[in-house]
Parts: sequence; structure tokens; C-alpha cells
Amino acid sequence: MPAALESVIEPRKLPIQARSTASVDAILQATLQVLVQVGKERLTTTRVAARAGVSVGTLYQYFPNKGSLLRAALRQHMEEIATAVERVCEEQRGQSLEAMGTALVSTFLKWKMKDGKESVALYSVSSDVDGAAVVQEMTIRLKREIVAMLKTAREPLTTDPDLMAEMLQGVMAGVSRKLLEAANPAAEFERMQRELVVMTNAYLKVCAGGSAQ
Repeated sequence: MPAALESVIEPRKLPIQARSTASVDAILQATLQVLVQVGKERLTTTRVAARAGVSVGTLYQYFPNKGSLLRAALRQHMEEIATAVERVCEEQRGQSLEAMGTALVSTFLKWKMKDGKESVALYSVSSDVDGAAVVQEMTIRLKREIVAMLKTAREPLTTDPDLMAEMLQGVMAGVSRKLLEAANPAAEFERMQRELVVMTNAYLKVCAGGSAQ
């Protein structure tokens, strides 16, 4: 692990005033821009501060080092995905399993790959900033929402909703990883999304006692 990322800690403080929130948002957006432009090895807090239009001192009020800065950017990215998935799970309650499956996986991939370059860049630093812990938090959070949605499906379920949610999350994570590791994620996106929808809905049909054929 690069020395600059060895000591990753959480932000020093959370913004309270609107002005402070705007500064943090600008810093995190600048972090993504610099990360995409020069890569994780050449990213520095000085470069990020300059891109954000704030002093290095202001940056250090919230992010004590490079690792905490990258971790916060990753967390913000995962938060956006989680919020979108939670919203669609709420919207799909009471619908058919096919409608649920299509909306769930399409929304997840859409937000996961909203900006392909940024997503790939964040994926490249995830292991340096204990990204697994951030992902685990979001996985637990989203499982609750997916289970709650599945329990309201129009079709009677013959499979435990908890197991269904775990399987769906596993498949979505696997496909998103394939996209992030692809030579040209944008070129693969539509094809992979289409096949994921087909796979998901076939599985959900079986979970309601139907046949995948």
C-alpha cells in the first residue's frame, strides 16, 4: 500500500453551515477530477485544494490526509448509489417481481456507472482506503430495502426474501465489477445491463414457483 494512504482516518469534522457544506462538496468533486486526470499516485492534497479553489488549510479542516480524502469521495459515491436504489425499492413496492427486478438492476448499474471514468478511478483506490468496509455498510443497508420490497411482490414467494436479496446483490456486484475492469466499460454497459435484467428476472420467476424456461 502506498505510504501516503497507510493511515486512513475519517474526516476531522462534518460541515454544519451551508458554506462549509459547499466547500466540502467542492473538495470531493475536485478529488474525483484530479484522480481521473493524474491517477492516485500523483494525487495530492495540494492539487485537490487548488482544483477546488480553497486553501490547503481549509481542506485540512475536514480531511487530514490523502487517504481520508479518497475514502470520503468513495463513500459519497456509494451514498449516491444507495440513495437511488432505496428510492426505486420504495417505488416498486407492490409491483410484480419482473418490474422489481428490472428497476432494481437497471437503477443500480445506472448509478454505479453514472460517470464511468470516475467509477473506475474510485475502484482503483478502493483497496487502499478500506473500501470493503464502506461497501459492506451499503450492502447491509440496501439488503433491508430489497427484502422489504420483495415481500410486497404480487406473486407469492417460494424462496426466502433474505436469500433472494443476497443473490441479487451478489450478481449485481459481480456484473458491476466486470464493467469496472473492462477495457471499455461504456461499450459494454448496455449489453451487460440487458443480460443482467434477463438473468435477474429468470431467477425471480423461479423464486415465485415458476419455471425459468
